[in-house]
Amino acid sequence: MKYIILALKGFFIGIANIIPGVSGGTIAIILGIYEELINRVSNLFKDFKENLKFIIPILIGVILSIVIMSGVIKYSYNNFPLPTMMFFVGLVLGGIPMLVNNVIGKEDSKKKSNYLIFLITFGIVMFMALADLILKTGRVIDFSNMTFMGYLLLLVVGVVAAGTMVIPGISGSLVLMLLGYYYPIIDSIHELVHFENIFSNIIILGLFGVGVLLGIVIISKVLEFLFKKYSTKTYFGVLGFVCASVLAIPLSTILDKGELLMNTPLVVVSLMTLCGGAVISYMLGDR
Repeated sequence: MKYIILALKGFFIGIANIIPGVSGGTIAIILGIYEELINRVSNLFKDFKENLKFIIPILIGVILSIVIMSGVIKYSYNNFPLPTMMFFVGLVLGGIPMLVNNVIGKEDSKKKSNYLIFLITFGIVMFMALADLILKTGRVIDFSNMTFMGYLLLLVVGVVAAGTMVIPGISGSLVLMLLGYYYPIIDSIHELVHFENIFSNIIILGLFGVGVLLGIVIISKVLEFLFKKYSTKTYFGVLGFVCASVLAIPLSTILDKGELLMNTPLVVVSLMTLCGGAVISYMLGDR
């Protein structure tokens, strides 16, 4: 049962990484596995067998969600953005009480520097949400005529994407969108699932995947150090990331879609998905 729960948590983390503006790292925190996952990845070879027992179910869940849900989520986000967005807002809201409990009552929790860190991380996420508007980006990469430098850059983009996927509050998919790689990557996954352009898509996704793995290991080492040496400050920073996500997710969606269709049935469904997401994260966060 433990491994099924871990796979289920991985499934939600994978879904989060598909949606622009939603952070897989945030969902991992909300579901109560973030710090342990970081420690196990960072120290993979110290207790290899036990670490794999924890990591593999999560990884299976992530991969299954991306393979199975990439088309579904893309359709849902494109056609029903409000309910989809509110589901992820609910996931974030449901886990905030657990995060607050990690900082309240600690001896050094009242230091002004902690609140400054909270404001800084809150501001970083809001900047990321508004980056497309501020920086006027929007370029899209074409995988059809890839050069050696193009493949090398794809590897580097994988490392960058992994960093943003691991860091809570920052959306890896949003960063990929700003870099112009989001839709090409999603299309490559979709084509591979449907056995189209198999060879080229395996190379593209394989290189990107290697970059992601390298990025996860590197960032995990940094985060493990921060959690061990500066636990309270790190949690305040994480709390800033997460709280900002409650605003950044709908903001990113509105900026991406231009405007959202609003009517009574849709609002009711959206409130239901909000509550559903909150209940799921609250329940899974304790498991």
